[in-house]
Order: sequence, then C-alpha cells, then structure tokens
Amino acid sequence: MSNSDQAAIVRRSLKRRYRREKRFRFYGLLAIGIALSALAVLFADIIGKGYTGFLKTTVTLDVSFDPELMYIADATDPQELSNGDFMAPVIAALQNVVPGVESRQELRALGQLVGSYAAYQVRQRLEESPDLLGQSVTMTFLASDEVEVYVKHGNDSDYSIRLSEEQRQWVDRLVELNVIDTAFNDVFFTQGDSREPGNAGVLGAIVGSLLTMAVTLALSFPIGVAAAIYLEEFAPQNRFTDFIEVNINNLAAVPSIIFGLLGLAVFINLFGMPRSVPLVGGLVLTLMTLPTIIISSRAAIKTVPPSIREAAEGIGASRMQVVLHHVLPLALPGMMTGAIIGMAQALGETAPLLLIGMVAFIVDIPDGFLDSATVLPVQIFLWSGSPEQAFIERASAAIMVLLAFLISMNAFAVWLRKRLERRW
Repeated sequence: MSNSDQAAIVRRSLKRRYRREKRFRFYGLLAIGIALSALAVLFADIIGKGYTGFLKTTVTLDVSFDPELMYIADATDPQELSNGDFMAPVIAALQNVVPGVESRQELRALGQLVGSYAAYQVRQRLEESPDLLGQSVTMTFLASDEVEVYVKHGNDSDYSIRLSEEQRQWVDRLVELNVIDTAFNDVFFTQGDSREPGNAGVLGAIVGSLLTMAVTLALSFPIGVAAAIYLEEFAPQNRFTDFIEVNINNLAAVPSIIFGLLGLAVFINLFGMPRSVPLVGGLVLTLMTLPTIIISSRAAIKTVPPSIREAAEGIGASRMQVVLHHVLPLALPGMMTGAIIGMAQALGETAPLLLIGMVAFIVDIPDGFLDSATVLPVQIFLWSGSPEQAFIERASAAIMVLLAFLISMNAFAVWLRKRLERRW
C-alpha cells in the first residue's frame, strides 16, 4: 500500500471520527435541551396553577350588630353569646348590597357566599368589644371556596363552578361594587392546615419541617463526620472495614421508604415513641442522610494533601492533633456542602414520613419536638388529594414554597463551596 493510499485511509478515518464527535455533541445538547424543556414545562405548570394561591378572595361588608337580629341583649353574658345567631348580621349585610333576596332558600344561598368562619369572626369581634352591640362595623371575611374558585378561575374550563346561576349573578354584582376583592393571602403564611381551603396555611408545615431538619442536622452531621474521619484516618484496612464501606455506599442508594419502615419498626413499635412528631421524623431522616454525609465527608478528607499531614507530624503533632487541627478545618467546607445537599434531599422526602404518621391532619402550630406536626412535602401530598378544587392552587403554591427552600439551600451550598474552597 502506497503512502498516498494510507493518507487517504487516515483522512477518511478522521472524517468518521469528526462526524461521531459532532453526533455525540448533538446528542448531548439534545439531552440538555429536552431536560431544560421538561423543567420549563414543570415550572410553568406549577407557577400557572399556584400563583393564585398567594391571593385570597375577601368580602367586605358593613355589619350591623343588631341585638334583635342576633338575639343578644347583653354582650357580656356568656349564656346569651352561646345562644346568639352570629350569621344573621352577615346575611343581612349581604342583603343590603344585593337587594331583592327575601325567601329563606335565597337567604341561605346568599349566606353561602362567605366562608364558614364568618360567624366566628362576628362573635369574636363582639366578645372583644361588647360596646359594639347596636352599632355597625366594616368587617372583611374570607369568601367561600366556591366563590373563590369562581372569581379566580371562572373562565378556566379545568375548574368546575359549583355556584348556581343566581349565585354567580350575585358574585358578579358584588365584584362590580368592589365588595368582593382579591388581596395578598397572608393567611397562607400565618395559619396551619384547615378543612376550609381559604383558611388553610403552610405555617404549621414550615415549622414542622424546620424542627425535623434541626433534629436531622444535629444528629447526622456530627455522627457522619466522625464516621468519615475514623474510616479515612484511623480504621485499619481489612475485610471488615471494606464490608462497612460497601454497605455505606449501598445504603446511599436504598429507597427512602425502607428507612421509613425501619423507623416505624424501631422507634415507634419497639421504643414506643409517639407518632407524627418532629423527633421521630428527624431520627428517620438522620438514618437516610447519614450515608450521604459520610461519603461526602470522606471525599472532602481525601482532597487534603498528604503534605499537610506530613508537615504536622514533622513538628511533633500526634495523629489526633493532625486530624483535628489541620485535616478537619481544611475539609470542613466540603463536609458542610455535602451536609447541606443531604439536608435538601431530606427536606423533600415524603415516603418515610408517611409511614411514621406525619400524614395526620394537624391544625395547630407545633411548639416543640414532641408536638404533633407535619412537614411541607406531606402537606402538599394531603392537599393534592383533597376533593375541594381550591386546594389545587394551595398545593401548587406550597410546592413553590418548598422549591424556594430547596433552591435556597442548594444556592447556599454552592456559595459556601466557592467561598471556602481552597485549591492546592
């Protein structure tokens, strides 16, 4: 074979390799484009459904605390307050805005435009200020779920409107008069869960998540770092150590629901700990997060150059002093980054917490680690399965809150790594 023939073969081979490289780059860019498109569709769907969850629909009325209407002569008498009709002044206020509603059936339908907590608000206002009896006060109530869906999604075919034609006309009239309005939904961030979508908030789930994460961080970080230091710096290299390392790596890939079953069997059934409390949730998530922290901490320790250890030993430092005074401070940024990523993963977990009872309906805001609580992913799970349509936007809004937490934690991990990273 002549030199020209060999050169031609090499040129053809080069062209084939160049074409393969171009195809490989194209496939890589295509995969990234598909992933980004799917992510954009996901975010667009969540934001499109959830942004209205940050808005509440209110009804503002001039409420007359009429003694005859409420059957109350003395607002300081607990017995009369317990027998009073506090919904009657609300319906009367609506009747003043929408005249012509007289029959009992129409009045009942008119009263359904405001939420079921309206009567409680009137009673609470009168109990706080008994002097209001016989006077008129402007009060703002949350609209009923059906009215909220109609005001926000009346033109959306994905939502079925459960108001009668007459009620829709009343709502349209009230919207024209600015009696029904939308505003920032502060209830969503200041209240716990509720059967009424208008009164449902994520504060209880946020506090429960923070308490659970506090337990997880307090246990998993020191235990994980200590295990990583021992395995990397002090453990003898034998089959038992290899067995432990292999099992730690395998545990990092175990489905999270397995840890939930383990927590249910050990912490609740064996030790008798209470269900649905942040302490048990934190213990279960600690078991799930430990392998991630151990693996990331060992990787951080390996990045410390041997010369650091040799220099410390050269000036007479003991093995423990070398680790605590030199290796650990240099590896700590990488350890913290791994811990934050592990915590972010734990924050989004739902399956293990369902098994230990954190799926319960919890209204109150938890005050401690032993109070009944739920967490954000479980709260989203509960709302997404609720039959009330107004919970759809609440679930999407809660997903946006959870994503904000996750993005913030990951951004903090990136910032911490860039800030404290040291190149050798």
